[in-house]
Formats: sequence, structure tokens, C-alpha cells
Amino acid sequence: ARALTPQTAETDAIRFLVGTQSLRYDNQIHIIDFDDENNIINKNVLLHQVGEIWHISTSPADKGVLATCYNKTSDSKVMTCAAVWRMPKELESGSHESPDDSSSNTQTLELLCHLDNTAHGNMACVMWEPMGDGKKIISLADNNILLWDLQESSTEAVLSSSAALEGKGQLKFTSGRWSPHHNCTQIATANDTTVRGWDTRSMRQIYCIENAHGQLVRDLDFNPNKQYYLASCGDDCKVKFWDTRNVTEPVKTLEEHSHWVWNVRYNHSHDQLILTGSSDSRVILSNMVSISSEPFGHMVDDDELSDQEDQHQEEKIKEPLQDSVIATYEEHEDSVYAVEWSSADPWLFASLSYDGRLVINRVPRALKYHILL
Repeated sequence: ARALTPQTAETDAIRFLVGTQSLRYDNQIHIIDFDDENNIINKNVLLHQVGEIWHISTSPADKGVLATCYNKTSDSKVMTCAAVWRMPKELESGSHESPDDSSSNTQTLELLCHLDNTAHGNMACVMWEPMGDGKKIISLADNNILLWDLQESSTEAVLSSSAALEGKGQLKFTSGRWSPHHNCTQIATANDTTVRGWDTRSMRQIYCIENAHGQLVRDLDFNPNKQYYLASCGDDCKVKFWDTRNVTEPVKTLEEHSHWVWNVRYNHSHDQLILTGSSDSRVILSNMVSISSEPFGHMVDDDELSDQEDQHQEEKIKEPLQDSVIATYEEHEDSVYAVEWSSADPWLFASLSYDGRLVINRVPRALKYHILL
């Protein structure tokens, strides 16, 4: 397995979706519900009969809707296609009990529409407009950026605009992220060693970080609380943080992994918390305070302090907190291809390795209280 996503529209139940990659059997999407109080994982299985799943993403507005990128063989050629699906009504929201014998009631996804890309090449990923009503989608196919409008009830996708990467050689996108800032009019894409920013209104390039990494860039993520801030990771084992207004140098570089870094994710609520997953089989949680939206910790209002406290507080404020690695998680025995924060609980995250092992972890309690208090 290598495809993992939180159910973005579900903000109450802790829920992740995992897509499988099997050549021998029908592929599946596993809906993973985590019962926080009893530390129990429940799962339901949906059949995804069209092929092995390379990427999965969920609608920000509708709990039941998701998109997958999957491999399909036709005329002895393998194509990666994308489609939008709906899960059965009774599985849409979390926290139901999982039946004891889950094999007997495997259900199938309902196809809403294909993101028809026969002309554009292989799909690398599908991104939903982060703050939207779930009707706008961007897909990256080979060297094309395609902006789709999902029509009523999502049963048809209309291509509303597109852009193509031009240049020498076989240009191919590896991944992309839609920025939650600037009214959702910007996306960032990775191809080869380059990170590019695009304006979705004009479909023109707005910035370009050439040689952002020494080797292939694998993943990107935007800081949810600071516009212009972007994280990237790649096969040079590094995680880099950029201010897209000045792309000559990264603001910060993390070099903690010993192999390709497949995934980087900002915590949605506390942007100092950064999660990375790598082929070194490790998941690393870092505390990047210096480039977060609260580099000096939580500012206390002067009126609330007495004089003595006031002086003490001033001394404390002058020192920015240090960046550090909080924890390294070694529960995986194979390459970690995906890490994701829960969309319901900011202190909880999941990681997925190639052998199909899904691990759910929490931010260490001491750090949680340090951030909150």
C-alpha cells in the first residue's frame, strides 16, 4: 500500500482511508476508524476493482466523495487514470461499529465520473480546492495541469482550463499541493528537481525554484497559517522550507532522514509540527518553531500580567524556541510512503508503509501541553 488520506470533511471522528496495490487481487480501499477512547482500530473495506491505487484524496466538503489515481492496463500498455467515487451512504460518517466478519459484506465504490485524461498522459495526483465546496479539482497528468469543475452531484467533470510544462526532455509532475491561502488561487507542483508555483486563474507560472533538491522532489505542503511558506522533500534525503517570495535559498533545511523522503506534512493547527516519512522506514516528528506562526511561543497580553511577571515574561519572549526533532518512530519495517495528520484530532497522525502496515501515533503529551499552555 502507498496511498493514505484523512477523510478531510470529517472533523469529529478520527478517520483515514488507505488504498491497496495488489497485482493478484481486486484492490481495496480500507476505511480506518480510530476509537480514541479505547485505542481500537475499526475498518471497513470497499472494493476498488479498476486497479492498484497510487494516490487517494477526499473531498473537503462531502464525507462520501473521494478521488483515486489508479493503474489500468489496456492494449498491453499501463495507464494511470483518475476517477471520482462515492462510498456507500452508511459508511460516510465515522464511529460505527465494525462487524466481526468484515469479509462477508465487502461493498463497492460507486463511480461518479472519470477525470478523462487519455489525451494528457498518466495521472500523478488529484487535489481538491482546500476551502471549496468540493466542486473544483486539479489533476496533474504527465506534464499537464488540469483544472476540473465537477457538475451537479459530481457525476460529470468538465475541464475548465489547463497548462502544460514546456522544456527539454520528458517533463513529468511527481506531486502538487493546493495552497489554502490567496483565496485558493495558487498551487505548487514538483517535477524532477524543480518546484513551481501557478496561479489557477491564469494557469501561469508565478515562481520557480530550480534545483530545489539535489534529486527528485517527492512531496510538498503549504504552511496552513503562514502564507508564502512551503515545505518540500525529496530523494536527496532533505526536507526544505521555502518562502515563495524569495526562492534563491531555503529558509531552513532538515537533514534527519537517511533515505528518500516521500512525504512532508504540516500540522493543520500548530504549524511548528512537521511530519515526514521516508524509505529509511522511519517517521520523524519535528518541531520547527523558528519558522512557525508563533516563533516566540504564545504571546500573553500585557494587561494580564503583574509587574514582576511582566519583566520575567519579557525575558522569556526575547528567546525564540529552538527547532528540534521531537520523536523518531520506528514501527515500520518497510519504506514509509505516506504520513498524514488526522483532520479531526490535531495531535494524532497515521503513517503507512509499503508492506501495508498502518500505524497511528500521538504527539507526545509533554509537547502537546507545552504548545497549549
